[in-house]
Amino acid sequence: MEFNRISFRIRYAETDQMGVVYHGNYPQYLEMGRVEWLRNFGVSYKDMEENGVMLPVISLQLNFKKSAVYDDLISVSTRLVKTPSVRIEFDYEIHNEDGELLATANTVLVFMDMKTKRPIKCPDYLLEKIEAQS
Repeated sequence: MEFNRISFRIRYAETDQMGVVYHGNYPQYLEMGRVEWLRNFGVSYKDMEENGVMLPVISLQLNFKKSAVYDDLISVSTRLVKTPSVRIEFDYEIHNEDGELLATANTVLVFMDMKTKRPIKCPDYLLEKIEAQS
């Protein structure tokens, strides 16, 4: 399935006293990957919310392999696991600039109607864009 890669440098504020990235920052990195994955299809979270759809995370799994440290240039690769229905699932790999695998992750999100707070199927406009890329 389609994947997207983003890169950015670790900021000092994201690290502990040893210069290692605090584990609580990784979910934000995954979100950055998802947001850019969607943007790659011409869809933004903001547009989805303006159309009454939100995407809460219902599952998050992280496996740490090696520490990311201050000033590392890291890349987050985001890959769609399968065609979405009510849920959308992503796998991630985070590497440093030397190509070393730092972490793997998986998230599952659910499409939800903002008014009713009930799950809904993936919007047709997103499905059409995904299927056109496949």
